[in-house]
Amino acid sequence: MDIKTLTYIIVGASFAIYIGIAIWSRAGSTKEFYVAGGGVSPLANGMATAADWMSAASFISMAGLISFMGYDGAVYLMGWTGGYVLLALLLAPYLRKFGKFTVPDFIGDRYYSQTARTVAVICALFVSFTYVAGQMRGVGVVFSRFLEVNINTGVIIGMIIVLFYAVLGGMKGITYTQVAQYCVLIFAFMVPAFFISIQMTGSVLPQLGFGGTLQDGTYLLDKLDGLHQELGFAAYTNGSKSTMDVFAITAALMVGTAGLPHVIVRFFTVPKVKDARLSAGYALVFIAILYTTAPAIAAFARTNLIETVNNSSYEKLPEWFKNWENTSLLAWTDKNGDGVIQYRQGAATTGNPEFAAERGEFGQRVVSNPSADSENELYVDRDIMVLANPEIANLPNWVIALVAAGGLAAALSTAAGLLLVISTSIAHDLIKKQIAPDLSETNELWIARGAALVAVIVAGYFGINPPDFVAAVVALAFGLAAASFFPAIIMGIFYKRMNMQGAVAGMIVGLAFMIFYILKFKFGMLGGGGKEDWWFGISPEGFGFIAMIINFAVSLGVSAVTPPPPADVQQIVEDIRYPRGAGTATHH
Repeated sequence: MDIKTLTYIIVGASFAIYIGIAIWSRAGSTKEFYVAGGGVSPLANGMATAADWMSAASFISMAGLISFMGYDGAVYLMGWTGGYVLLALLLAPYLRKFGKFTVPDFIGDRYYSQTARTVAVICALFVSFTYVAGQMRGVGVVFSRFLEVNINTGVIIGMIIVLFYAVLGGMKGITYTQVAQYCVLIFAFMVPAFFISIQMTGSVLPQLGFGGTLQDGTYLLDKLDGLHQELGFAAYTNGSKSTMDVFAITAALMVGTAGLPHVIVRFFTVPKVKDARLSAGYALVFIAILYTTAPAIAAFARTNLIETVNNSSYEKLPEWFKNWENTSLLAWTDKNGDGVIQYRQGAATTGNPEFAAERGEFGQRVVSNPSADSENELYVDRDIMVLANPEIANLPNWVIALVAAGGLAAALSTAAGLLLVISTSIAHDLIKKQIAPDLSETNELWIARGAALVAVIVAGYFGINPPDFVAAVVALAFGLAAASFFPAIIMGIFYKRMNMQGAVAGMIVGLAFMIFYILKFKFGMLGGGGKEDWWFGISPEGFGFIAMIINFAVSLGVSAVTPPPPADVQQIVEDIRYPRGAGTATHH
């Protein structure tokens, strides 16, 4: 069977399961819509958390980034894994004990202020929209190749599907859908990894294959270093980022993780605090399976890409190259007229390639914006590496179709979780808690679903016009979470003296600094600037760490010169830290 037919069958079957689960477990009350009724088992919640956590950035984009960045790409691995540990140990049990559905709910009650709640809602919306835009782009990449449609059409198809089961099932539907999605995505990620590891190194486990020897007796990483240096790149195992930037990005991703609203809410779906801890442990194991495999997949894909494409003429190019060329995510522009692809350092095109309909004399698509600055003739969108990997390695068609299903499962599971955060923030934290306290439960549910609809449309727009690759967009979302939420949550739990004025000032200043830095250095607005102008040599992806420090400084400074919180709030903070029994999630 051809790839397209198999993709329809495997993706169609997985979608039928997700939609069936969403209908079977649809939410009938706001408690079911927000926290799945609080009755999910730790094992199921661990799987759902892992699926929620491992987005299109983890599945599609992370190995692609490591593949191109080499050693520098390790910041994503370290930051996201370390961040999950931080979340599980430092925050989840305490927030669960506090018994609130959402981060804005915690901040509003802990800081006894509707202003604090509103600022937290705005922060949650910024983080969630930035994050969900990355997921939509991931969905578009998958659909564009396997349904052979334009990437924008792919994003629109994804919007419709996400909307259906996020809006219908709420957290209850999403939780059980995510258990199924975890099984699909981990199977889809690991099967090609096993195949390619055996093919290249003879080792079944890709983690061992990563450090293993190839059939000619050379170590995989030595071979990759050699290939890189021959082509004029830095050695694959050497980084080009400064130590400061590596530290800042890792720290921003770690603390950003700990402030991610859609992951925190998962710990409210289990019956007890003990279960929240247990499900966090399970999730870490489930996440580690994918995260320890990603560097191996990156190295395999990079080696195969260079060996099959560099110095090849169009007639000799493998079939996968021509398939991906049709998506406009892969291009070859013949700059020196020799009819052979030269893969070198530098950009092949200025921005994304736009193809003319005709082909050049050597079969290449005519690119309308070739870059004159480098000799590189090959444009590869980093987000395609994991999806193209089985095709590059010549694996069976069913494996290629399975990877498409896994990529969609990863993107859709996280997108659904984020949409829920957006709709909950608007319906529960903004409208029910502040504007219309007498709102009936039925109307609150309708508002939550309407907010999800608007959120999907906005996210789809950013998916069609993305600021960067999936993982880079997601890294910005983590920076925003680090700059805004993390200090307010951590001091809300561990520092009794932290008051409303300090928390609000800190969140506003931290978020403002982060947005200013992104607009200036990522989008070239507000006077713009290049790498040489970065503050302390830190990239926009890592600036969340600096913005977080500014937030802490402002929060502590303002709270020191303003009155302490009321005695009852200080008592709540005592109770969170020294549990006297485990309260269940409450909904006032």
